[in-house]
Amino acid sequence: MNEVKEALRNIEQNYKLFLQQQFTFIGALQHTRENAHDLIRPVASISQVQSYMDHYCNNSTDRRILNMFLNICNDLSRLCQKLEAVHSGNNVTNGILERCKLLLSHSNDLSTIRAKYPHDVVNHLSCNEAKNHYGGVVSLIPIVLDCMKEWVTHTEKLPQRTLRNVSGGSAVSEKRAPQDAPARAATSQTPPALHLGAQTSASNKDNIAVQGSKRVWKKLNDTGNDSEKLKGPWKPPGRHAF
Repeated sequence: MNEVKEALRNIEQNYKLFLQQQFTFIGALQHTRENAHDLIRPVASISQVQSYMDHYCNNSTDRRILNMFLNICNDLSRLCQKLEAVHSGNNVTNGILERCKLLLSHSNDLSTIRAKYPHDVVNHLSCNEAKNHYGGVVSLIPIVLDCMKEWVTHTEKLPQRTLRNVSGGSAVSEKRAPQDAPARAATSQTPPALHLGAQTSASNKDNIAVQGSKRVWKKLNDTGNDSEKLKGPWKPPGRHAF
């Protein structure tokens, strides 16, 4: 993926240089169209630009800028092939790649496509040029670059989405479940030995209390102290004293 990003950055840098020379590019197309006596139809395909450069270009400046456009288109086509090799993708990413390949096809009709905001390549043309001649060809590269950036964005999200789809739940809940399980088990389940020990301890305390009360009662009766207060048979202590 890093190699793909680096290749995409390099193409963008080349396109920025090309974009600074858009008027030279339009001038070269105008000159070659005049030489080809082809001033009516729009510049609607990559193969048309290739034909102008190969057969109707008479100066080095026009040839250089037309060749620069074609080289960027070829670089984008090679990058499309690299994107397919990097990741098998899904319906979204595959659809983006298919659109890129269609746009970069040398025979594809570009006359109806238009780059929109934030791109302003069409705004630099006159109304007649934009509508009837060059609006499509100047929109090709920025549209394809946007598609490839979108492909990279979606592809980088694929591992996380795949993990969620396979697990059937959120990654956070799955990670917390094993950690919370011991705490839930400790609070919800008490070993039987602990219950038995607690009951035995309570029973022993009650027996000790009863035996102590009997000893006190016997001692008092034997000594004859407070005989008037301790009339009647002995009763085990309950919740209320005597």
